[in-house]
Amino acid sequence: MGRRKGGIGIAVGTVAMLVGVTACGGGGSDKASGGDAKASGKPSASASPSPTKPLGPPMLLDTITPQTGTTVGVAMPISVIFTNPVAAKARATVEKHMKVSTSQPVVGAWHWMGDRRADWRPKTYWPSGTKVRVDADMTGVSNGNGRYGVHGYTHTFTIGDDVRADVSVTGHTMKVTRNGQTVRTLSINAGSAQYPTWDGTMAVIDKQEKVHMTSCSVGISCDKGSPNFYDLTLPWDIHLTQSGTYVHYSTGDPNPGSGSARGSHGCVHLSLSDAKWFYGQVKQGDPVTITGSPRGKAPADNGYADFNLGWDQWLAGSASGEQTTTAL
Repeated sequence: MGRRKGGIGIAVGTVAMLVGVTACGGGGSDKASGGDAKASGKPSASASPSPTKPLGPPMLLDTITPQTGTTVGVAMPISVIFTNPVAAKARATVEKHMKVSTSQPVVGAWHWMGDRRADWRPKTYWPSGTKVRVDADMTGVSNGNGRYGVHGYTHTFTIGDDVRADVSVTGHTMKVTRNGQTVRTLSINAGSAQYPTWDGTMAVIDKQEKVHMTSCSVGISCDKGSPNFYDLTLPWDIHLTQSGTYVHYSTGDPNPGSGSARGSHGCVHLSLSDAKWFYGQVKQGDPVTITGSPRGKAPADNGYADFNLGWDQWLAGSASGEQTTTAL
């Protein structure tokens, strides 16, 4: 199901929660949302702009994901959102001031999703157990549009177990693995011909025990007499895209699988017991890969679908190119 169009970011120190009405379907924004924490970091003694730079409004970071101190999945990017646009001419310098350090060497790169969001992802998935530190030292750094950073930000997080879910739309199955070993294979239903599910790999944005979902909020139908109208609060919701893809239980499809073959409005349906079990297995950043849908891959910035871009495509959006992390 899909989420209503909304912004990114939550207050420092809070747990990511979905807010407002959401719904499954093809409408709404394709942009990322959820699971972000406000950029944190105490100003240092040199927190004011360099005297060689003209004074002006500050360049600030709105959010840095993942939230500091968290444990995330192997497909989780580092996602930095700026409060104001960063000019193309300034991006290489900005990237160089956002240093990624790890407990073991990891090859990766930054990539710009428009002019306010920059993601860093490894070339392949993160190795489990990796400790990661992001030092965004923005003091005196220009955004190319008359703004300069006034202090630095630091986030640390850990890569947890390698949990993956592989969904076959045509096979009506979802295989869940942990550290390379199959844990369970679940029966599912996915999108219909009218409302197909996104293909590709989407890192879990967040999860919530209950979500209020309506067809009207994503433009499917606001007519209560329509067979596509729904207004439901549904449990065990794993959020995959900002435009509205969830893995969850649906009261309209209580026994999913090849026997029922009932299509959704774009979500992946599980039985109630399977949805609760899966909810307990996954965390932010775990990859859910969907195959067999005619819709095509979700855009990389529709949530955290960064791995839907090939490495050459990823590097094409980087100002400083491939890099190996600094040792912690």
